[in-house]
Amino acid sequence: MARGTTALIGLLAAVSIGLVVVITLLIAVIDPGGDDGGGHHPLLELWRNFIVAWDLQSVEVQGHAPFLALRLLLALGGIFLVGALIGILATGLESRLEELRKGRSLVVEQGHTVLLGWSEQVFAIIPEVVEANANQRRGCVAILAPKDKFEMEDELRAKVGSTRNTRVVCRTGDPMDPDELGIVNPDAARAIMVLTPPGDAPDMQVIKTLLALANRPRRRSTPIHVVAAITDARNMAAAALAGGPETRLVDADDIAARLIVQVSRQSGLSVVYTDLLDFEGDEIYMTEEPTLVGATFGDALLAYRTSSVIGLRHRDGGVALNPPMDLRIGAGDQIIAISEDDDTVVLAEEALPVAEEAIVTPEPHAQAVGVERALLLGWNRRAPAIVRQMDRYVPPGSALSVVAAGTEVSELVGKLAGELDRLQETFCEGQTYDPATLEAVGPHRFDHVTVLCADDLEAQEADSRTLVTLLHLRELATRRDQRCAIISEMADDRNRQLAQFAHADDFVVSQKLISLLMTQIAENPHLATVFADLFDADGSEIYLKPARDFVREGVPIEFSTVVAAARRQGQIAVGYRVHAESHQPPTFGVVLNPDKLLPVTMRPGDRVIVLAEDG
Repeated sequence: MARGTTALIGLLAAVSIGLVVVITLLIAVIDPGGDDGGGHHPLLELWRNFIVAWDLQSVEVQGHAPFLALRLLLALGGIFLVGALIGILATGLESRLEELRKGRSLVVEQGHTVLLGWSEQVFAIIPEVVEANANQRRGCVAILAPKDKFEMEDELRAKVGSTRNTRVVCRTGDPMDPDELGIVNPDAARAIMVLTPPGDAPDMQVIKTLLALANRPRRRSTPIHVVAAITDARNMAAAALAGGPETRLVDADDIAARLIVQVSRQSGLSVVYTDLLDFEGDEIYMTEEPTLVGATFGDALLAYRTSSVIGLRHRDGGVALNPPMDLRIGAGDQIIAISEDDDTVVLAEEALPVAEEAIVTPEPHAQAVGVERALLLGWNRRAPAIVRQMDRYVPPGSALSVVAAGTEVSELVGKLAGELDRLQETFCEGQTYDPATLEAVGPHRFDHVTVLCADDLEAQEADSRTLVTLLHLRELATRRDQRCAIISEMADDRNRQLAQFAHADDFVVSQKLISLLMTQIAENPHLATVFADLFDADGSEIYLKPARDFVREGVPIEFSTVVAAARRQGQIAVGYRVHAESHQPPTFGVVLNPDKLLPVTMRPGDRVIVLAEDG
């Protein structure tokens, strides 16, 4: 019985065979002549007795008493055997269902994506993997987490919905246990993502999971592709050591801080980054194009009709975004382009038109750079990195006012002031959702306001406070008839629709953007270098610049003319934003990677999305 259902069925079969053989032998002894006097054929009699044992309707009622007694004994034995078989099968089925409920069975998929751990990131990552698998016949995502299998499946059905051609397999286990990692078959996986768990010390659990992955028994000798996010930059070195060279690490809070600062200075930038990071619209792909070898990088910008070239990946692995326009493309270099899919990065069939008369030649002049005044409402663990990043962008002499509650925040702000070179920092203690505090601060006196989301509260409660703050800011702006740029950080992307009622200029959902970034790197590990360069304050970044700096306003042209105009200034045009649609969700007027033959007419207030070294 300890050996399980299969052993019990085998034992039952042995008892059945034994019973039939014994009864057959006894019948042969007591009735050697048979009913017709012709004797018994051994095999035929065995078969008849098996029928009797397993089918009571075949019991014979003719014959002498000893013969009928043996047949009755055989029939009673059959009742026992059939009943035992039904009981064994029912017990075995129940045991199997219980094992499946526990989620402990082995995943036998090949080329699947593995998610280790459970957090809100799951609900952002799985739809992106599903979208990435849209052009495949089938895909699979395997999740290993210390959570009940059915609970995970219920949450996924409620928050994710249909996964189309991608199967999602949930398994219960500890990702930090090397032995239990084998349940999701990591050696056969295409990519493994270690999710950031909730709690006070998420990095510790991520690092331990990386150690378990690297040191599990019977792991394959070839490297596996692992992606993990670290919230505290001080833990990056330890995580890199734990994961080894096969692991791509994302400095989550640092990247979130960079995005918040960049978006706070340019409304609409979050829409551009979201479009680049998710798989629903356009993404970044790399492809080798032998016909462009020897051509300049500037020539490549107008060589593709439905893709926007943004850089090169050299054969040695180095990445150059927006390199010099006269740089020659070498053999083995890959084109880095924004495109709808990897199979849409194809050369244009004919030369793209350029309307020279519509291109504006900007006159060189010195721009007066004025100081900036910024207001930071709220405080979280990303706030120090946000302040440091802001200090890298603003002109010297700029001012930053911080409004938050707690003496600890006041002490942190005081210590941080000594690290800043360009910003002059002041602190005001108070609740950001208190209208009296906001009115005393006077948001209208600042160039831009950034509302941070509390990370010591549950996501919905934190977003509720943020929404209240945004509504108070809107009321103040309406009453004074004075507006400033307002950027809000949200914890849950599902609350963006509610936040749009507050008429903030832009929103940043840090957790979702990090999840999207992890998914992109999981699909293509080389993108880690591309995004690191793109989010860095040094080098080229994405800007939204006035369209009048490139082409004449009110003149109908094709977008290829905008690309040619930006190229003359050493910049790459990858899209535009229509000012008249800047408050209309979901795109807010942003058009990324348009067809270069698309007719456009730039109006006052419209902007061109460019990759450039400076704003």
